[in-house]
Amino acid sequence: MSERSDRQVLAGFHAVAARLASAAESIEVLYVDPQRHDQRMRRLCDQAEAGGVRVMHADGRRLAGLAGDIPHQGVVALCAAPAALGRTLDDVLSNVNAASLLLLLDGVTDPRNLGACLRTADGAGAAAVIVPRDRSASMTPIVAKAAAGAAESTPLVTVTNLARAMEEIKEAGIWIAGAAGEADKTVYELDLTGPIAWVLGAEGEGMRRLTRDKCDWLARIPLAGQVESLNVSVATGVCLFETARQRRVKSAR
Repeated sequence: MSERSDRQVLAGFHAVAARLASAAESIEVLYVDPQRHDQRMRRLCDQAEAGGVRVMHADGRRLAGLAGDIPHQGVVALCAAPAALGRTLDDVLSNVNAASLLLLLDGVTDPRNLGACLRTADGAGAAAVIVPRDRSASMTPIVAKAAAGAAESTPLVTVTNLARAMEEIKEAGIWIAGAAGEADKTVYELDLTGPIAWVLGAEGEGMRRLTRDKCDWLARIPLAGQVESLNVSVATGVCLFETARQRRVKSAR
């Protein structure tokens, strides 16, 4: 089932449980497989009923039709799109401070990679993930499932022009660092203790030239083995968590 602008389909235990925990009132109806009687299903249904969510039975065919290509595990929820989806770049830049951390993705078209990046960004404390309208995956049930609940709390902001958005980010006082395999410095040599936006490109292609040119710094992730690059979600984790580590060290001094 396709996602409307005012409705979202969530499939699988992680995505549905995260929405129940964060905004149960947004769930219109929860469909569950009546053939599942295990503890995990009972716990989820109890959570739904405690949140006032209507629970209905649906057979496997109905669930598959609702979930589309997403493995539903016997659980599908129809709900209003999370408030995080309505955030704009102006919203994000209205609250810039010394601890601001953003993630920009250039050309990441795989929805599972986008979902994994959202999950990583949430774990590292990033304020938002920013993607261009074209040449990018957007919020879908696949992304929501891969994000494992992070789509509920970390805004996914879509901009028309990524290079122009980078200019606005810099004008707001945020430095921009781009991950590039050919850079002289490593991510561990940058001072990441101030407000930072990391830019990562798709695996293999990397950032587009214009995006690269808009970065204040470029840095590489040192690799000890034979692989030439990391999956974008793994690279995101290295960059964002090194930023978080440096800030913890600074605050502990």
